[in-house]
Amino acid sequence: MKYTKNEFAQTIGNRVREVRKCRGFSLEKLALDTEIEPKQLHRIEYGQITTSVFQIYRLCYSLNVDLGELFGSIPMNSQRLKHE
Repeated sequence: MKYTKNEFAQTIGNRVREVRKCRGFSLEKLALDTEIEPKQLHRIEYGQITTSVFQIYRLCYSLNVDLGELFGSIPMNSQRLKHE
């Protein structure tokens, strides 16, 4: 599957939200643990913004998941992503 930037942000955000809920974290608790503002975390989860690799690392660390687990369910192919 080939993603636009917005589609990819939405897909990653959905996955972060799914893992957060499965781990029993409220948005506020995860925001506190990751030192990401709750409003910003909400925007990440709903694909309204993209985020840095470092923030993804902090999310994975707090949620106790590997990057592979977070990204593993996202269909990818060898094609490059489209730029918006």
